Amino acid sequence: MREIFPGVFRIKNKIATKSVAPGHAVYGEKRITNGAEYRIWDPYKSKLSAAIQRGLKRMPIKKGQTVLYLGIAQGTTASHVSDIVGENGTVLGVEISPKPFEKLLEVCETRKNIIPILADANRPESYSEFVKRVDIVYQDVAQKNQAEILLKNASRYLKKDGYALIAIKARSIDVAKDVQEIFEKEIKTLKKEMVVLETIILSPYDKDHVLVLLRPKHQ
Repeated sequence: MREIFPGVFRIKNKIATKSVAPGHAVYGEKRITNGAEYRIWDPYKSKLSAAIQRGLKRMPIKKGQTVLYLGIAQGTTASHVSDIVGENGTVLGVEISPKPFEKLLEVCETRKNIIPILADANRPESYSEFVKRVDIVYQDVAQKNQAEILLKNASRYLKKDGYALIAIKARSIDVAKDVQEIFEKEIKTLKKEMVVLETIILSPYDKDHVLVLLRPKHQ
């Protein structure tokens, strides 16, 4: 076992995080005890894990940080982000759909550093009472205006020295257009206000998806 990023480990050929809630699985993931409990991070169920497996060079999420997670759903990826930021960090999870939000609430029972927010990520002003400035904005929202949603939230909440991660889902934007054309258009929109640091194609783990790492232009 070796630490490849702070709080992220490679165990044989698998990615793992050290659990902040030992004894509790979130999505049926395998757990390994080696002095502490480590949770295997499935790249087929998490775009961030897929990006690491595909060669992500920089992991901006670190211990003690505050992460605004847009489109947190049931908390699969967010549970590993919760492990990385640790007990002194916070994951502010925004989700608009009531059904996955119910599952998220169950995850929050054992992971006290995840704060669930039932809201629309397209309306960042609607959760301003819960969110202040954050270190990271992570977005996994299946809507047509994905880049616009990230920029609105980053402009309002991201610290000047913070970072953003967005999982662009081509088929949520257009079912007919060329995938590469969709990616290029979304990235062009992001470049208006952000600097693109890395672009990772997530295939074969997630078809027609790309994960983009960004920072504010005036950092």
